[in-house]
Amino acid sequence: MNPTTPSTQALDFTEPLPWRKSSYSGDQGACVEFAPLTDGVAIRDSKDPDGPRLRFSPAAWTAFAAAAPPRPAAH
Repeated sequence: MNPTTPSTQALDFTEPLPWRKSSYSGDQGACVEFAPLTDGVAIRDSKDPDGPRLRFSPAAWTAFAAAAPPRPAAH
């Protein structure tokens, strides 16, 4: 598998995860949340917290974060 391709394996967790979302997402509900894993990062849709989740390898998450647009400068 390419290290930058997300895994499509179903994620089965016995412990709750510390889900986080960007402070820039506000209360609009159109965002993704992420949670750190020992072997990568889990991603889910904030509008459907019990829905499907993706697992990204550390390399894939790093590539995603590097490709994301920079934060706007605070004025």
